[in-house]
Amino acid sequence: MDKPDAIMPPPAQKPLVQAPVGACDAHVHLVAAMGEFDLWEARAENPARFDDTEGPDLDGWLALWRKQLDALGFSRGVIVHSILYGADNSVTVEAVRRMGEGFKGVGLLSDGACEGDVAQMAEWNMAAVRLNYVHGGVLSWGGVQAMAPMLKDHGMHVQMLMHAHQHMDALADDVRALPVDICFDHIGWPDLGLGAKHDGVQKLCQLLNEGKTWVKLSALYRMCAAPYDAADEIVAALVAANPERCLWGSDWPHLMLADAQMPIAAELLDAFHRVVTDDATRHRILVSNPAALYGF
Repeated sequence: MDKPDAIMPPPAQKPLVQAPVGACDAHVHLVAAMGEFDLWEARAENPARFDDTEGPDLDGWLALWRKQLDALGFSRGVIVHSILYGADNSVTVEAVRRMGEGFKGVGLLSDGACEGDVAQMAEWNMAAVRLNYVHGGVLSWGGVQAMAPMLKDHGMHVQMLMHAHQHMDALADDVRALPVDICFDHIGWPDLGLGAKHDGVQKLCQLLNEGKTWVKLSALYRMCAAPYDAADEIVAALVAANPERCLWGSDWPHLMLADAQMPIAAELLDAFHRVVTDDATRHRILVSNPAALYGF
């Protein structure tokens, strides 16, 4: 059965304050045109304008992203492989290759992946593998635990999507025991209505404070509407817990929106600047931290 096409992101706009020199957008996805790369049969949707013969191919999407990077003031980026393509990382590998120096990838591996699979990912300039603990997919938490020593040997880490208010209690001790870094997407994707004092958010803050994890201050639009101030309290709590372990990402081009409204990436950066007001901490989160985690 045909899947609906995603919505095209809006044209690039400038934020109120541009990012500092050397800044990294630490979370985007790249897609391509029909027939360029094989899509996963169980995907939730098609890439935007997928059935439009004038829709962007991979080079077209990369051109759109370069405009987005320039508008925001970024010169580095991390391309996170989309589950729309399943465990075939080809589109992300090629996007990272075409972007060149200053760009890394996060790929997908399945449970039971061997050392050779991990070595290949590292050779492809992938910095991490991603686990989707919210929607499921091809990799489980048990699979991550089994894979972690191999990831460590190849200088890679784990990126994870979870709900802090639902999952952090069960995960915290295992995260501490993991032999590699773990980076949580989308401020831990908590229920904002529970606030920063909720036990799950507090446990995430504690892991940050201990230097056991990283967190991306990304995808606020998936949790609240513009101007995204409903997330300010939790973003501020995460930054206060350990600003040396926070990253920022646009989540461009905003795939699989579900009930969320298509955001303007510049407004997401404005929301970050609203909470993080001093230049030193902004530079730490946008430039120094991604350089440390991704090896730029």
